[in-house]
Amino acid sequence: MSTASWIQPPCRHLPDRGRGFSNRGRQYSGVVSAASSSSPSSSSSSSSCSCGYSDILNFDFGLSRSWNQQQGLRIQAMSATAQRNFSLSKGDNDDKNEPDHLLVLVHGILASPSDWLYVEAEMKRRLGRRFLIYASSSNTFTKTFGGVDGAGKRLAEEVRQVVQKSNSLKKISFLAHSLGGLFARHAVAVLHSAAISQPIDGTVSKSGNLLRGRIAGLEPINFITLATPHLGVRGRKQLPFLLGVPILEKLAAPIAPFFVGRTGSQLFLTDGKADKPPLLLRMASDTHDLKFLSSLGAFRSRIIYANVSYDHMVGWRTSSIRRETELFKPPRRSLDGYKHVVDVEYCPPVSSDGAHFPPEAAKAKEAAQSSPSPQNTLEYHEIVEEEMIRGLQTLGWKKVDVSFHSTFWPYLAHNNIHVKSERLYKAGAGVVAHVADSIKQQESSTFITASL
Repeated sequence: MSTASWIQPPCRHLPDRGRGFSNRGRQYSGVVSAASSSSPSSSSSSSSCSCGYSDILNFDFGLSRSWNQQQGLRIQAMSATAQRNFSLSKGDNDDKNEPDHLLVLVHGILASPSDWLYVEAEMKRRLGRRFLIYASSSNTFTKTFGGVDGAGKRLAEEVRQVVQKSNSLKKISFLAHSLGGLFARHAVAVLHSAAISQPIDGTVSKSGNLLRGRIAGLEPINFITLATPHLGVRGRKQLPFLLGVPILEKLAAPIAPFFVGRTGSQLFLTDGKADKPPLLLRMASDTHDLKFLSSLGAFRSRIIYANVSYDHMVGWRTSSIRRETELFKPPRRSLDGYKHVVDVEYCPPVSSDGAHFPPEAAKAKEAAQSSPSPQNTLEYHEIVEEEMIRGLQTLGWKKVDVSFHSTFWPYLAHNNIHVKSERLYKAGAGVVAHVADSIKQQESSTFITASL
């Protein structure tokens, strides 16, 4: 993979026992251990692209990959009303009957909980009754236009209410699609901040541990996003339907707020005053009010799924948190047992001083706002994007690349990746299976650790 020479440490492709790819001279893993939330690597920033990762856990899913994916699945998902009004008996402490792991599903722009019907049914079938699968409904349809921060706060409050209705919940995970990934990142910072703001007087959560470092009082396990614009959509091919045409990208930024409100200006990094960092840059660091990085770092596993092509809404670079120089020619063959999942790599933490908003960024932002031009826009975006990457790469990530190039209509990639509708987007079933097995892997490692 082509990388900038000073990048440290590089991502590592994980071995797949099933088969290799001759076009890259490597082997790839279908399901591997997720990114560790350990401290950043101490390697020098000039390290080459060849570092190891001995602390990665590996579980053999060879016996569990023979899924009957070609059989029709009768979806038995509970309705949105049932999701919002589920009731768990607080008097029943039988851990064998009540779920202890909350999995929150967060939809994207102009969407609703119904987008998760297939995923919810699959997760129930594959993960079992120890999981409470909850599809968020606090940011449906046009509510997604009100800004990432507003949506994140609503989601956080919704999660609090869900947790308060059960005494059995001990762990929490998030699975988010598209814009929902940004909502979830903001929400966990709100929930994490609420936890550490409690008096440090020995207060304990339901699992018996101190509230510090928890999300809504629960142990954070998985944070997973599918085709999420982590770096925004401003810049070449970050919003693919603009075709990378400079004039279209120039026009898109100023008119986006008229169509998608505050969310649009935040995605194009033009929100706020010229001397203030845009929201997405703030979300790549710990601020005075919200600990965006610390809350993400509290999760045992952080996984990002990205469409390498044919996603008309979110580009490969922004959804996989990569620089232009870090993109590579993706394999065209799927991993064994996970159709359309073509590559998995683990990117360990990169030691740096995190994201900043330097004076040159403020100057470039002012120029981009006052007199937008391809040159001004490019300069501003390059500065801000690099700072966002520097901040987010202080955490370890598992990056999963997905390609629907072989499907009958590959341009449905953005909705295929989470099977928005089983009738139209079933091509993404292999991706959903990979997500479920990744979650199951973390659950298995949790059980083994607890048993020691």
